[in-house]
Amino acid sequence: MKTQQINFWGPGSASYWLTMVVAVGIIFIGLRFILAPNVGADGFGVALPHTYNAVGYAYAKGIRDIYSGIILMIFLILRKASATAIVFSAAIIIPASDFLTILSVNGVKDITHLLIHGGTAVYMMITSIFLFTAKSKN
Repeated sequence: MKTQQINFWGPGSASYWLTMVVAVGIIFIGLRFILAPNVGADGFGVALPHTYNAVGYAYAKGIRDIYSGIILMIFLILRKASATAIVFSAAIIIPASDFLTILSVNGVKDITHLLIHGGTAVYMMITSIFLFTAKSKN
């Protein structure tokens, strides 16, 4: 009788796709900051001031978001489980600091954006557990 091996890492695994959602999502968010800076900033939770120079901050954030998503996607596509788990886990600092930024700028009254950034951090923490578990079974 042939034993079927369980695929803990790769395109057939949940951890792979949970991570891909974040990679694609952050690339989308970065593109939104570049193509529609005011929309991107409003979606983030801190509106851009109405000055010409303020758009530069949106472009910088957009480029950094796109870069982050591409790096994560490269590790996924190359099936580098350890690198993906480490980079993804380290990136939890981004939504966590975004949560603190919204809290310091808008206070607790902006519950929608707090939930978006806080929820993303929690989602990434849970996904990180899956990634490290999958890595350890390879």
